[in-house]
Amino acid sequence: MTMDILITGASGLVGSALIPLLTTAGHQITRLVRSPPRSEQEIQWDPQTGMRNFARLEGLDAVIHLAGESIAAGRWTEEQKRRIRDSRVTGTQTLCTALTQLALPPKVLISASALGYYGDRGEEILYEGSPPGRGFLPEVCIAWEEATKPAEKSGIRVVLLRIGIVLSPTGGALAKMLLPFKLGLGGVVGSGQQYMSWIALDDVIGAIAHALTTEALWGPVNCVAPNPVTNREFTKTLGHVLNRPTLFPVPAFVLRLTLGEMANDLLLSGARLEPRRLLETQYRFHYPQLEGALRYVLGKI
Repeated sequence: MTMDILITGASGLVGSALIPLLTTAGHQITRLVRSPPRSEQEIQWDPQTGMRNFARLEGLDAVIHLAGESIAAGRWTEEQKRRIRDSRVTGTQTLCTALTQLALPPKVLISASALGYYGDRGEEILYEGSPPGRGFLPEVCIAWEEATKPAEKSGIRVVLLRIGIVLSPTGGALAKMLLPFKLGLGGVVGSGQQYMSWIALDDVIGAIAHALTTEALWGPVNCVAPNPVTNREFTKTLGHVLNRPTLFPVPAFVLRLTLGEMANDLLLSGARLEPRRLLETQYRFHYPQLEGALRYVLGKI
């Protein structure tokens, strides 16, 4: 069955890979954009204030909400933290308020969240029912997910994708790692014991497509591969795939000096997630093991 689908964040890492998958399957895609529309397939909005013409949203089958300020764009000043939070929380509130006012609301809303919900949890195995962590990122994720409540209360099936570290050479954490690793300058970050709950980009968009049509899937969903690894294991595997040494560790104190709070929350902390809901609803991962995923995304098969 083909669907009429609205997507926010369509130009981002996940959105730009997702749209070709959905259009190839025959779905009709409309993008919610902040700039003036360039075609009939775009609708302009302001994530802080909304949109003028709600009627354009009538009759949609699904909404995929991926928009949000990058959390790794630079040092976390108070202003940057405000932008990160508002882009997620206020934008989600704005969108969900609009959806609840429709005469014909969509059947499903897939809204991005992140593994940051869990905070720094050491070796604890975390599933969707695990409590949140403490700190800036958990607080943002809690409020981000809470902002979808109006849509849920109006009868829309809401799926909250807690997305892990997305593996792609074109964006995200892996893209930033590649140059130093290719130069033989890669190494363990901090203690190397922090867990990295990763997922190949193909499995992120596969999980979204799965969520669109799987009515048994709702609420929080850990969008990660089933085999998380420590930073030390990740470093060794990436070096092996690239055939490069990994002899240059990055001490924690250096990261804290240069990046401040962001270093603690993004690089020196870890969470060991289990994708329980995806596995329970029979999602089949394309790349369940790290080495296979890295070889695929880096063209080293």
